[in-house]
Amino acid sequence: MRNFEYIDAATTDRAVRLLGRQRDRVRLIAGGTDLLDELKEGLLAPERLINLKANTRLRYVRYSAAEGLRLGALATLTQAETDGNVRLHYPLLVAALRTIASPQIRNVATVGGNLCQRPRCWYYRSQPLHCARKGGPFCYAIAGENTYHAILGGHQCFIVHPSDLAPALIALDAKITYLGTKERKTIPLEEFFIGPDKDITRENILEQNEVVEEVHVPPPAPGLRGVYLKVRDRQSWDFATASVAAALEMEGDLCRRARIVLGAVAPKPWPVPAADQVLSGARVTPALAQQAAEAALRGARPMSQNAYKVPLARNLVRRAILEAAGQAA
Repeated sequence: MRNFEYIDAATTDRAVRLLGRQRDRVRLIAGGTDLLDELKEGLLAPERLINLKANTRLRYVRYSAAEGLRLGALATLTQAETDGNVRLHYPLLVAALRTIASPQIRNVATVGGNLCQRPRCWYYRSQPLHCARKGGPFCYAIAGENTYHAILGGHQCFIVHPSDLAPALIALDAKITYLGTKERKTIPLEEFFIGPDKDITRENILEQNEVVEEVHVPPPAPGLRGVYLKVRDRQSWDFATASVAAALEMEGDLCRRARIVLGAVAPKPWPVPAADQVLSGARVTPALAQQAAEAALRGARPMSQNAYKVPLARNLVRRAILEAAGQAA
């Protein structure tokens, strides 16, 4: 690991100024659970690290009935998971948080860091390989070991987005606020993530000198029920093989509105509006849940070794819908 300068940034404005415009020369560090891996693996060699933890004003979890939930970017995952209001009003979010890594990692990992983490693809993480995500000529997974890679949204790069928090927050209609040199912006969290068809080297829209400040989740709609399901190879600390966040606004067995978001099957969190349309305004039955699940995976294009993900994700969607609707899966 090369030597680097380490600077505290007590405000977001200072962090933005220190970042500059040359990508990879300066990096942010918060919990460090992903960045330190990249440094040790030789994927990054920045000249400067900017410590965001000095900005204690972004370490908050706040709730009000009028505004909903506000998560500071530096709030830890444990802080969000154990908050009484989050547990009471956002069980879908708590379910997702509890599946992330280990308790020790959740104690230091941050909300902003989880949303902005880099892919776990073994070709990307292998320092000698210059894959497409690192600016190389091609994606090694296409002809290589692609057991855990994308079945949706791949385009010359077939990583899957590693965040468990992102699908749950998108299903809850969350927005994200970030600051740059010119202005502070708030956008739907769904628009924050980008696929390789937009930029093959990045997972989100942040420019070099922009910093995430907050995630806002609106107050839960009447009758909102949420479920987060995650399949992983190990029931201990592991990333998802496939996951689904389902948020249904129910009135009896009638679904007024649905929001289904898949995780670990695409280079970004993957909302499936086709499934939402099947459910919205209809009475939930096992047959309808199956129909929505089929719609969610329509268009999937598995690779040579990951076709199992299609029925796996399909069955997860069906289960999540029935559980959210209060029916046995």
